[in-house]
Amino acid sequence: MTIVDLLRHGAPLISFEFFPPKTPEGEASLMRTIEALRPLGPSFVSVTRTGGKPREATIELVSRILALGIPGAAHITGIEATPTDIAGALDLVMARGIRNMVVLRGDVPKDPGFSRPAEGFRYAADLVRFLRERAPGLCLAGACHPEGHPETRNLALEVEHLRAKVDAGLDLTITNMFYVNAHYFAFVDRIRRAGLTIPVIPGLMPITNVRQIARMAELCGAEFPSALATRLETLRDDPEGSLGVAVEWTTRQCAELLRAGAPGIHFYTLNQSPATRAIFENLRREGLLAR
Repeated sequence: MTIVDLLRHGAPLISFEFFPPKTPEGEASLMRTIEALRPLGPSFVSVTRTGGKPREATIELVSRILALGIPGAAHITGIEATPTDIAGALDLVMARGIRNMVVLRGDVPKDPGFSRPAEGFRYAADLVRFLRERAPGLCLAGACHPEGHPETRNLALEVEHLRAKVDAGLDLTITNMFYVNAHYFAFVDRIRRAGLTIPVIPGLMPITNVRQIARMAELCGAEFPSALATRLETLRDDPEGSLGVAVEWTTRQCAELLRAGAPGIHFYTLNQSPATRAIFENLRREGLLAR
């Protein structure tokens, strides 16, 4: 089933994002994490390309998730790829029965010797168009940045970049992580006033490690609330207490978003399950998710 099909049902979608581990032991641990989350009935699970793994590793991991009966979405990036590379990955996606892809330009590699292939994909919209022309039945999700892309911080430009992807054939978009809901609401208002009706699924990362998450928030341009930073700082050496704060904060975020009509929540899990499980159960108790 595609993500668009799931959205038509009207109930909020709850999805989880993972990345391919570097080692066989890590992969076994990840499959245990996915098994632990499986009883929650996730709407879909996506797998990124982080960790230096080839795109085929992402596709094969999504294939294993599909075998568990969970709809899966494979991430694909275009910044370092040629059309031949992407066509080969698309063939594998279709062969594995994957019906959802998350289409991204990808981060610019830090290698000073890196150069984009001359015949490659300059923007995510170019990659969306390439895939849409070759696989019209696939569901294509993309990324958006409510606080502006880290490379530009230009809110108006972010709307136009999303428009280009929609015009190229994007079906829905998932936000970069954010910790202040006002940024999501303002972004959705901006794109609606610009005539874009595409579904916008909020992407949230439960905050369990202030050192790691503050750095990630800085890199992706997300505002990190001082009140939250202070609370986590006081619990720097208390993992259980930090987990409790993460669950409380993100539960409040989710509840406000869902009550305001957000089409779902996409959790950036960092391949961990405890915080996500606890938040999910909290939302069920509040009647925001079906049992």
